[in-house]
Amino acid sequence: MSGTGGPDGPDGTVRVLVVDDHPVVRSGLVGMLTAEPDLVVVGEAGDGAQAVALAAELAPDVVLMDLRMPVLDGVGATSAILGSGGGRSRGAGGSGSAPGGAAPRVVVLTTYETDADILRAVEAGATGYLLKDTPREELVAGVRAVARGQTVLAPSVATRLVTSVRGERLTDREVEVLRLVARGLSNAAVGRELYIAEATVKTHLLRAFAKLGVDDRTAAVTVAMERGYLTGS
Repeated sequence: MSGTGGPDGPDGTVRVLVVDDHPVVRSGLVGMLTAEPDLVVVGEAGDGAQAVALAAELAPDVVLMDLRMPVLDGVGATSAILGSGGGRSRGAGGSGSAPGGAAPRVVVLTTYETDADILRAVEAGATGYLLKDTPREELVAGVRAVARGQTVLAPSVATRLVTSVRGERLTDREVEVLRLVARGLSNAAVGRELYIAEATVKTHLLRAFAKLGVDDRTAAVTVAMERGYLTGS
């Protein structure tokens, strides 16, 4: 389904692809989003494979992704979309990105909040994880926040994520990312330095935050230094 309006630009319009295998749910989400003057629904998909194809064709800014779907689930679709580099350029390169392009940001919207589901989605590169009982205002605000590059997690999801990984040691890649953050590099610059997508950088940071018990980059670097991860950086 083609939407009306223009691409993301000076007017701040956010282009959204809605993915859900239930037609009634999908229709409700489309109606909710199109009621907002700054959100434009550029397409709809009923399964993950269709979502991957439409993301490449329509270049949305944000993909609102269901988790459990036929053909290809939301995690598989997220991995494929972020790996394929679908979407328009945001000035950030990364492995797998199409020339001059960057992958859209993916927000998982689901009824499921098990530890395994959350971790799989985060590891696939999802920038947000919200539940379908999220109030309308919070959902719309979440889409806007993700479009600006922020991470959005439902409170219960954030708690589960922190609980599931807190106390684990940082991986070598997470340490590499934090070393570059400590040098003042942006997420996009870290991605270029390590030859990984910006979404992947955010995933490593999110997991590092949870393991270190912090919620921002500065605190993560400080705690990582205190614990000896960044010795010599």
